[in-house]
Amino acid sequence: MELVSLQKMPKEAKLGLLKELGFGSDGKFVLDSEGKKVKDPYINEEVMLSNMLIFPGSAIILDNNPLSIALYIEEHGDLD
Repeated sequence: MELVSLQKMPKEAKLGLLKELGFGSDGKFVLDSEGKKVKDPYINEEVMLSNMLIFPGSAIILDNNPLSIALYIEEHGDLD
């Protein structure tokens, strides 16, 4: 599995990816299908478009921070 960083991805590509997954954005935050801001389930913070993280094979959108990453891997297992 090849991991691709979203950090350097152009904004338009991020928006397209979100659209394909059934999400959206107000240009600053990631929005769910109802237009509500998506919160990282591990830290309960709103996920910004500029700092979003999506693991391969998942539609869970996280904030790109060490705690969320560690807790996601603990809950869902290794990425292999």
